[in-house]
Amino acid sequence: MQLVTALLASLLLQFLVLPGQSQLVERMPGSVDQGGRCHCVVHLPSNAIPLQQLEKLQRTAQELIGKYEQELSRVSENPGIIDYHDNQALEMTYKLQSRSASASPAFYEAPAFKLLGLQLEGAQQLVTQLKAKGGVSGSENLLNQLQGQVANASFTLKLLGDSDKQSFRALHQEVDVLEGRLSECERDRKQGQTSSHRSPPLIPGSCAHGILQKVSRPLVVHLNWRGFSYKTGAWGRDSAPNSVSPLYWVAPLHRGGRYFDYYRLYKSFDDLVLLKNYEERKMGYGDGSGNAVYKNYMYFNYYGTGDMAKVDLTSNTLVLRRPLPGATYNNRFSYTGVPWKDIDFAGDEKGLWVLYATEESKGNLVVSRLNTSTLEVEKTWRTSQFKPTLSGAFMACGVLYALRSLSTRQEEIFYAFDTTTGQEHSLSITLDKMLETLQGINYCPSDHKLYVYNDGYLINYDLTFLTLQRQLPRTPVKRPFGVHAPPKPVKTNQPVTAFSP
Repeated sequence: MQLVTALLASLLLQFLVLPGQSQLVERMPGSVDQGGRCHCVVHLPSNAIPLQQLEKLQRTAQELIGKYEQELSRVSENPGIIDYHDNQALEMTYKLQSRSASASPAFYEAPAFKLLGLQLEGAQQLVTQLKAKGGVSGSENLLNQLQGQVANASFTLKLLGDSDKQSFRALHQEVDVLEGRLSECERDRKQGQTSSHRSPPLIPGSCAHGILQKVSRPLVVHLNWRGFSYKTGAWGRDSAPNSVSPLYWVAPLHRGGRYFDYYRLYKSFDDLVLLKNYEERKMGYGDGSGNAVYKNYMYFNYYGTGDMAKVDLTSNTLVLRRPLPGATYNNRFSYTGVPWKDIDFAGDEKGLWVLYATEESKGNLVVSRLNTSTLEVEKTWRTSQFKPTLSGAFMACGVLYALRSLSTRQEEIFYAFDTTTGQEHSLSITLDKMLETLQGINYCPSDHKLYVYNDGYLINYDLTFLTLQRQLPRTPVKRPFGVHAPPKPVKTNQPVTAFSP
């Protein structure tokens, strides 16, 4: 109501007191009659005061005022509407506090916020109607200025509402993530409490355990030092059991995802996290992300060949280069989603291994144990898994574990091959990942962790193995004299699929 009154007052003042009109009637000649009354004749221009237009403007203003007062009276006659909206706001606030899934109240839904928006809409409509019906010269500038101010106020109000919506949605998502993590922690705690006994901690470098049973959630250390564009690479800790120094290494590949040229060494995990006290080296002849570090030597595929290479990390010197018999190379049988990883090195409690494929195996994964001094193949096992269908593999206590991708956020360790017994096992152990592809996978016996290079990020996992139960010695059963025990069944061992290349 105040807005309408102020607008009409401004318009009437502008048209009733036009510039120069006071001087037209200020000094006009006239005469005085016998009664002392003054008479004069004034000839005004026909366009001095547009009476017809002014009357039209007054009628329009009266109509708008009447409509406005009518709407205002409707609101005053129904005070319960505001109480209803206030009760709705309180109910939505309570739902928000109780974290109901259907509740999403926010400031932009408050009755006061909506009422302010309606008032601005009414003011904008009023200005538009005045511009359309007024038709008075000189009023356009004032109405345009008023219309611009109302539009700016409406736009600012809309921005506030949109910003509040986005903030509320972001907060809602964060709360959902935190609730999910809390539920998972609570579930793990209950499972730990309901178990009959807790597994004793594994001795570093020990294989006194069974097959892999569980993988922890990923721990993201940080992005590799060369940046996000270096998505392919490998990293880890020296895979030799009971290593004297906890040497950590990071080897991002060139942006093409194949060429291995630089790497860094860290003497502690703290130095790795803080990116300090490192030694940066230039390599210049590595191929793919199948690197591994074992007893202070780095092993990798020599660029463009089927050769194995060995570099002394103390001096950064190539000390040995030897072909891997029968191995395919140049992206012939690499892992799915990870090109150029034809020859994949792995270290564990039982030595240094190399994982690859041959034409003879028709692309199936082959495992060979190497002599670390000469890189000669000591023994080889063939598996039933076609290497290009796997997303990666690693060794732990002489057991090969193979992975496949389930989605952009999960992998599955689905297959195991025991080189001691030659037997295969089916598994189903899910492994969460931050991004889509796992380029480098390395196991360390000293801490039983898995070190993964995940699209440029350095991630590790804690591995849990099946605990071997200690069996109490049996007391021999006393038998009567002359009664012999039945013969024991003869156990036959299955032949191990092994051959030397």
